[in-house]
Amino acid sequence: MSALTKPPIAVGRSKAAKPPQRPVTPERRRSNRREAILFLALILPNVAAIVVFSYYPTAYNFILSFVDWDLVAPFPEWVGLENYQDLLASPRFAEVLLNTLLFTLVAVGGTLVLGLGVGQLLAQRLKFSGFARTMAFAPHMLPGAAVGVLWLFMFDPTYGLSRWLFNLIGLDSPNWTTTSDWSLWAVIIAYSWQRLGFVTIIYYTAIQDLPQDVYEAAELDGARGPKLFWYITRPLLSPVTFFLSVTGIISAAQAFDIIATLTDGGPGSSSTTLNWMVYEEAFKKFDVGTSAAAATVLFLILLVVTLIQARAQGRQVHYS
Repeated sequence: MSALTKPPIAVGRSKAAKPPQRPVTPERRRSNRREAILFLALILPNVAAIVVFSYYPTAYNFILSFVDWDLVAPFPEWVGLENYQDLLASPRFAEVLLNTLLFTLVAVGGTLVLGLGVGQLLAQRLKFSGFARTMAFAPHMLPGAAVGVLWLFMFDPTYGLSRWLFNLIGLDSPNWTTTSDWSLWAVIIAYSWQRLGFVTIIYYTAIQDLPQDVYEAAELDGARGPKLFWYITRPLLSPVTFFLSVTGIISAAQAFDIIATLTDGGPGSSSTTLNWMVYEEAFKKFDVGTSAAAATVLFLILLVVTLIQARAQGRQVHYS
């Protein structure tokens, strides 16, 4: 090999030289230890609260669903799947599931549609829009029991607002809270009225933050009116709609105080939802096992619905 001939240079991925590691000094160790202690001190109360008030009650309720207990006997009796078998074989349980489904679909769907419409109107910067926003959000700030009492008076067929409205069209007001045909609709109306303000304000805030350049480009392409809403506003609001639908379903499934003040779940089971059945079985009939089984079924239904919504999120929700 001549002096001018050089050996071939290997062509490949060269390993990056690792930077020299600085030695960990005792001061650095003490600083890391202090940061770890501070992190644990800040996070442990939150973790403990979640475990004690969320995970432990859920696990304990699951165990209770396999026992027969009346809150009086010193020890529960293990019955296995008997509570679930009795629950699923009960005609009343099928009626309660149907009530829960109807209540959730109408209340959540109705508030989404009406809230989007009202939010769109409030975003037009009309006169007294600030006062209208305050009045729209006010019902959400009221306790559920207060909302129930208010609507109990409004539904009164003798002295309430319902009597006056139906008399305007020459009809008698129905007995909203004491007949099985109308009791569930009374609960739906009262609950939707309370939640509508929250949905409206969330939609209004989201509409205010929508990018205006997208609308300008769409208008240049000839989009107007309903087309502008359907092809631009609706997709841009899909993350907000997804959030409101998930929280709305969970909130509707947990409705309690409005049912308690308006109908007490009656007449019969006409306005009983699954959440109300959990309370009724445990604290009125003292059947803790059946109550825990119903609560477990409710938990599983909400879990499945949330997972389905999360799977559909990738196809229907647009974040850009």
